Amino acid sequence: MTTLVEDIRTLGNTALLRLPKTAFLCSRDYPLSIERVAYLWAMEQRQLGYCVLSGFHSRLEQSIFRFLRRDVQQPIVYALGRGIQPSMPLDYERDIQLGRLLFITPFEPNVMTVTQETANIRNQLIADLADRFFVPYVRPGGNLEQLLLDDATMRNKPLLMLNLPENQPFIRRGARLYRPPGLLGGARFSL
Repeated sequence: MTTLVEDIRTLGNTALLRLPKTAFLCSRDYPLSIERVAYLWAMEQRQLGYCVLSGFHSRLEQSIFRFLRRDVQQPIVYALGRGIQPSMPLDYERDIQLGRLLFITPFEPNVMTVTQETANIRNQLIADLADRFFVPYVRPGGNLEQLLLDDATMRNKPLLMLNLPENQPFIRRGARLYRPPGLLGGARFSL
């Protein structure tokens, strides 16, 4: 899928689309043991000012979104699996005014709920727009696994993962292991 900017509905700072973007994706059901490392990754993104792109749908993705929002300089692109609703600007007014948040969606406002189909379309949009990916955990047989296996746009982009048994098929295919920087977890790794 190749996404044209004019096909995307937006709310917020569209200049964020020109930044290099790291997609953060994680299966809904994940081992709690990965949360610490996911937060270390998010802390690194905040310190470096890297733009993070996600659907922020799973519990961990939502938690990371709240964490990233604490930094007033953090650029965030939030891909929706539904249309942009009229009440959204009120909830995120400060972030939008600061120019650090952009909501994107391929859907009209009358699409008001996320379904499996709209989530799949949203995830394809993320795969298309991202320059690289951090996927700490992939549940075998889940939707994220299908995206990683099927989406041709993702196969040519760098993918970082945690060293977990469930991630081994992707690591064997060339995904790199994420290790937190410095004293927090070893040698610094960059994409």
